[in-house]
Amino acid sequence: MNKTYFLAPLALCAALLLPTMTFAEANPPATLGVESYGSLPFLSQFDLSPDGQRLAYVQNQHGQLTLVVYDLNTKQSEYVVQSDNLKVFFNGFEWANDHTLLVGVRDVRGEWGVSYNITRLMTYDVTGKRKLELTVKQRDGERVAQFQDNIISLLPEEPDHILMAIDYELVGQPGVYKVNIYNNSRIQVQRNTPYVMDWIADRQGHVRIAVGREETTYFYDLLKDDGTRERLFEFDVFSPESVTIKGFAKDPNIIYLTALHDGKDALYKMDLTTRQRQLVHADKDYDVAGSLLYSDQTGDVAGFVTANAQDSRIYWDSNYQQLQQALAKAIPHAYNVVMDMSKDGNKYLLYSESNEDSGSFFIGDRQAGQLVYIGSEYPDVTPEKMHNKQLVKFKARDGLELEGYLTLPADYQADVATPTVVLPHGGPMSRDYDGFDYWSQYLAEQGYIVFQPNFRGSTGYGYDFAMKAIQKWGQEMQDDLQDAAHYLVDNHYTDGKHTCIVGASYGGYAALMGVAKYPKDFQCAASFGGVTDLTYLVSQARFFTNVDVVRKQFGRDAEKLDAASPVSYAKQIERPVLLIHGSDDNVVSVKHSLYMDRALESADKKVQFIELEYGDHHLSNQDHRLKTLAAIKDFLDKNLR
Repeated sequence: MNKTYFLAPLALCAALLLPTMTFAEANPPATLGVESYGSLPFLSQFDLSPDGQRLAYVQNQHGQLTLVVYDLNTKQSEYVVQSDNLKVFFNGFEWANDHTLLVGVRDVRGEWGVSYNITRLMTYDVTGKRKLELTVKQRDGERVAQFQDNIISLLPEEPDHILMAIDYELVGQPGVYKVNIYNNSRIQVQRNTPYVMDWIADRQGHVRIAVGREETTYFYDLLKDDGTRERLFEFDVFSPESVTIKGFAKDPNIIYLTALHDGKDALYKMDLTTRQRQLVHADKDYDVAGSLLYSDQTGDVAGFVTANAQDSRIYWDSNYQQLQQALAKAIPHAYNVVMDMSKDGNKYLLYSESNEDSGSFFIGDRQAGQLVYIGSEYPDVTPEKMHNKQLVKFKARDGLELEGYLTLPADYQADVATPTVVLPHGGPMSRDYDGFDYWSQYLAEQGYIVFQPNFRGSTGYGYDFAMKAIQKWGQEMQDDLQDAAHYLVDNHYTDGKHTCIVGASYGGYAALMGVAKYPKDFQCAASFGGVTDLTYLVSQARFFTNVDVVRKQFGRDAEKLDAASPVSYAKQIERPVLLIHGSDDNVVSVKHSLYMDRALESADKKVQFIELEYGDHHLSNQDHRLKTLAAIKDFLDKNLR
């Protein structure tokens, strides 16, 4: 694959860094198969060592994910660990110093019919000082901690140590430990405290803020020098008074936070000595979301992320501003993200995505004025196989304006009825964006129009919009999906007789409710990992620490929960249904699909149920992902063509 940008001030070289890279075929097939879009990304999760000499990344080798360390000087690769994302998963990794990686892993356990995650942190040193060993080990008589990969500070002045929050005493209530990453030794620097779920350290590595929840009340407490705590913020879950602390500035008396401003989340900074807030950035259309962006050179906040796809990363650090502007000239009309930068500011990692690029990685050298192509997430998906994804706006029946993303197949012709998929996102308190996603691109490649509405209850559009998801499942937010289908008919994309509703998680719930409520608009429904029984969902929350939040989110009125549950409508559903669910899903239990399948079978309805052995909620395993997409395509072909 050649990259042919040569615009000043950067020279872009199509040099291959990784010896195991493969390329797309010179003459790609007329229609790409499920493997091209549905395989796990070929390359992902890049991280640059602080000295800029090594890359850590994950490479997909036929579904086996390998964590690789690549030396940019010697051009040699080290293969650290491999996972098939079936029973053990990568949970992220980062460089602790120039030569040591910290690798988070997780696996799924089960007790009393309830699945949950166990996480661990491992240390890998390229010099041989430690070769993928547990960073902390259990002591005799000590409670087995559930979560052991929560790093709250890399302790910049002590490269051999980190701060970790670990729940040795009580599940979900961690203390803070200073850990030597080479010899397993640790000392407790902050005891666990009732209701405290996490801790925030400042940029100097001092534990400063306790983050907690008591029933449905959240709080942030400031730790004072005398050992006492002072409450900074307290608010009820789903309250307009909600605040999220994003992190510290280099000045330990300054924090950044998001809170409402004219109905949208905005970014503020606050002086902890005076409690004075200063508005940093607000957007009239979208919430400020995501994380702070820190400079590897200054150690201070350099910018932030917003939900506005047109201006998603905003920098006020001049160094990053200049680089961002140069990249926009070198790779125009693209979403360019500086993922990481060496401590001296010379080397950097770039991710670039556009309407013609499914996602590519580059290594940059600012002194040389050079940008070198590493590889792509989806090598088969060449520019001609990228399908046009466009933002559209439409109105719900009550006049509320909504946004959605429309992806058209290559052979789309206006005013010709084309088989169509309405694809609601999960959450429901999340949203879809305009970037590449393998679901919509794969279905468009197979000839389907795909519409992804950000229905009411989605995040990113302000407080009032998001709160329409609270105790509203199956109501107006469901009606928005019918209105999305009507928009496609009214604008002559399809004829209303060849539309299926498909989704995962909440989207799976919405798909099943779609055929239950609107059989004239949706000819079939496919659900992956979908919720089907709200009463069961709420009852299962009693096994988890967030039970009070779940009860507030859904309510406890059994009659209302049943009325909003797809399983209650099995006898009324007259459209074909496809159910797919992972057996080890610990977000939405497989029992939801089992109950739905049983109810539909008992009512003599058309239903197909596929259970993915050891499958999780996120289609983390490649075989599961391919099987799911292939089954959905076959189901759509059978019912819409």
